[in-house]
Amino acid sequence: MSTISDGFTEFFSASNATPHFDFIVCGSGSSGSVVAGRLAAHPDVSVLLLEAGGDDETPPVRMAAQWPLNLGTERDWNFHASPGRWVNGRSVPMSMGKVLGGGSSINTMIWAWGHRNDWDYFAAQSGDPAWGYESVLDIYRRIEDWHGATDPRYRGTGGPVFVQTAPDPHPIAYAAVESAKSAGIPTFDSHNGEMMERSGGASILDLRVRDGYRESAYRSYVHPYRGQPNLTVLSGALVTRLVLDGTTVSGVEFVHGGATYRADAGSDVVLSLGAINTPKLLMQSGIGEDVHLRQHGIPIVQHLPGVGQNFQDHVGFDCLWESAEPITPHNNGVEATYFWRSDTSLDSPDLQTCQAQFAKSSSPENTRRFSPPEAGWNLFPGLVQAKSRGEIRLTGARPSDPVDIDANFLSHPDDVQAAITAVELAREIGNSAELRPFTKREIMPGPLKGAELERFVRDAASTYWHQSGTAKMGTDALAVVDGRLKVYGINGLRIADASIMPRVTTGNTQAPCVVIGERAVDILRADHALPVAPQSTSES
Repeated sequence: MSTISDGFTEFFSASNATPHFDFIVCGSGSSGSVVAGRLAAHPDVSVLLLEAGGDDETPPVRMAAQWPLNLGTERDWNFHASPGRWVNGRSVPMSMGKVLGGGSSINTMIWAWGHRNDWDYFAAQSGDPAWGYESVLDIYRRIEDWHGATDPRYRGTGGPVFVQTAPDPHPIAYAAVESAKSAGIPTFDSHNGEMMERSGGASILDLRVRDGYRESAYRSYVHPYRGQPNLTVLSGALVTRLVLDGTTVSGVEFVHGGATYRADAGSDVVLSLGAINTPKLLMQSGIGEDVHLRQHGIPIVQHLPGVGQNFQDHVGFDCLWESAEPITPHNNGVEATYFWRSDTSLDSPDLQTCQAQFAKSSSPENTRRFSPPEAGWNLFPGLVQAKSRGEIRLTGARPSDPVDIDANFLSHPDDVQAAITAVELAREIGNSAELRPFTKREIMPGPLKGAELERFVRDAASTYWHQSGTAKMGTDALAVVDGRLKVYGINGLRIADASIMPRVTTGNTQAPCVVIGERAVDILRADHALPVAPQSTSES
């Protein structure tokens, strides 16, 4: 029976028996939708997909230009980091998708592969070459439906993932790319492919937008199968506990409409809840650092000290310019980017900047200090290989108890210096001759130096919404999953989301999360002897 909330009560209350599925996927984001959709392509395999949020049939989700309207709504988990010493005592908001499609339904729709060195690092950490760049490049070619110049080395067509370079970009996007070029940054036709094998570059962005509509992971992977009897999709279903028989996961408990239900899995449960909720569920189910779990009275099932550790994110800093006339955003309003290095000794970029076609400041402190205008545009330089590490900890044993997010942004002194370099480069590019026709004046930060520039950076620090790393893949003492995404010491449980990243990838994380989902399905097919099923094609 295929359902999206409607008919739920009848389905789960029709008998006293606990519903049984071959696979249960928890979370419908950029990885979970891939896993559920790919498995559902096997007609003899039953799949339950659980999503805490609601339906995606709303203009702010579907219409690409309306993505900012999702932030802070019921489609956003509305997480906040704990007040951070290194960001001047601020509590940084951390949006995360709570809707069918997860983050892929509220994000900026940028499709960024990650750098060659990221994937080769994954392979080295996991001991599995299938995570390496050349193998991942095969996945990208297989899954993309690329609408651009033919490029058989890097791009594929006919896959479920519709991708194109931003069509008809605003002239200011071209000006930003040309400005980066004048600052010595090479330009490319795409920020994917060759550019992600180099030390940096600038380009118009590749987007998951078609005819003005968002292409989410849910729409690309699950929606084509939602009428099939072997796929059950339940929205408004909050997973609260793993059901364990000793150290074997046999199912999950979840809350829907105020009542608690259970579903069993004959093969595997796959957690795709994201880098905050995945470690939370693990710990509240008894999987984590034993001392911390005992503090909250949680019986220990498996001591894994790395659960909740290694928290990473891309930290950004708004730089604003006022324009003489209002700028009407094109596509998603974010169409140009450049990647560069804060230190020439680095082997890959550690900085990324995206240009936004509106004036915004993510920091209330800097909003009060600089008073952003109504008409303007933004450069958002960010650290894509920060050295600071945070952690996710429980505040209680109940599912309703919030997590403590210690983001620890800018705690490493190298990150502060890299942030200053990123802001100074953004000012050079933003004040260039190429962008002067779109500029009335610079708003922030202006020509700050020394302690004042550092204050600006610490006050400006906000998130690119790329939380990751809290259940990392590897072989060291803090690793939570192995190269086949199995949780150490636990049977019947896999993790497939950004939490398994040993380090956050270079650039926006949607595409790497889709690859993580694809890798998970390849692994599950091999381990459960499933034949390769025909892939779906993306639909709006």
